[in-house]
Amino acid sequence: MSFKISFPLIAGLILLALSIGACRTQEPAPGATATATEPAPPADTATATATATATATPTPAITSTPTPTPDPFTGGPDDFPDDVNPLTGLAVADPALLDRNPIMVKISNFPRGLRPHSGLSWADLVFEYYTGVGATRFNALYYGQNPPEAGPVRSARLIDAQLGNLYNSLLAFASADPFVLDRVLTALGDRAVNEALNTCPALCRTGSGDVNSVRAYPELLTGFVEEDRDLVPEKPNLNGTTFDPVAPEGGESGRVLTVYYSTSTISEWRFDQAIGLYTRYIEEVDANGTVSVVPLVDALTDEQLTAANVIVLFVETIEIKPTLHDFVLADNTAGRRGLLFRDGQVYEIIWKSQGAGLPIQFFDLDDELIPLQPGNSWIHVVGISSSATESDPGTWVVRNFVP
Repeated sequence: MSFKISFPLIAGLILLALSIGACRTQEPAPGATATATEPAPPADTATATATATATATPTPAITSTPTPTPDPFTGGPDDFPDDVNPLTGLAVADPALLDRNPIMVKISNFPRGLRPHSGLSWADLVFEYYTGVGATRFNALYYGQNPPEAGPVRSARLIDAQLGNLYNSLLAFASADPFVLDRVLTALGDRAVNEALNTCPALCRTGSGDVNSVRAYPELLTGFVEEDRDLVPEKPNLNGTTFDPVAPEGGESGRVLTVYYSTSTISEWRFDQAIGLYTRYIEEVDANGTVSVVPLVDALTDEQLTAANVIVLFVETIEIKPTLHDFVLADNTAGRRGLLFRDGQVYEIIWKSQGAGLPIQFFDLDDELIPLQPGNSWIHVVGISSSATESDPGTWVVRNFVP
């Protein structure tokens, strides 16, 4: 079984594809027992901003854990209580955190030796997207709570400029291609924080001090932009999402989701009925090149990552070069197809942009806002021609296709 949605924009997309030349599609092989080699991490060329060469170890101790889930909220897309995070529908332990800009941190997923990542358990939203040569990268958004640290931090991509504006966030990153850096700085201005000597202790090189050693300390980033850039934190308008702990009608069984970004880059989610959340798995490649999936944990807690909602967005993708893609998010006001996994069920949805300064919204096929399960969400960005099929009852496979 597969989801098929017809949109008026398909014709326009065909014309766009013709105008930029023949598209290259990437067909990953099915299954998790293929042989593969380690994807080379996309190279980041020199930037106009000097990066730090000294190493520094910030002082915050890693002693805290993610805040326990409080009573869920039912409602939205606006009129949220002062202590409820409009991105998760959960009450926060410190409502003062909601009076600041969210903080986005670019987190590397390759090379695999950098795993497990730090601080993803605290993120309200995580966006995962393709960066080329078989690799993905994460953009983790922190608003309702701060992790002790987040990383490893790597370079910005074009999509991050859009995400930063949609969610009125700061963006912490380490370097960028000059073409990308110019657009990120133009879009976000002082809210873009590129790692340098003066960004520590909020954004620092640690340990060996190499390119993969950068860590972000979200609790300190807001203070950094206040002091260094006279940027006054402000409560953004993050309205647009509805929440309900009771699953809506119309879903199908969706207990397992496997997203193949390439043959050897696999994101898998399995619904755990006992906790009511999806648990995260990721590919592991042994010395013989055999691929399997293993639990993905947070390095700070040694516990497996979970998500209340797993969302797949089918997005128009433009390849500028093999390691540089642009994704059309902010301009998608008419709507494109998507999938929502919650409570062990999957829903065919439409996602839309409200325009710059407002979050992405999720609708059912009757164009009504579809409620998310209160809690965190992991959002997979895949190409508009990607496939979604039900390989077995309740088991779904998404294969990423990009131009």
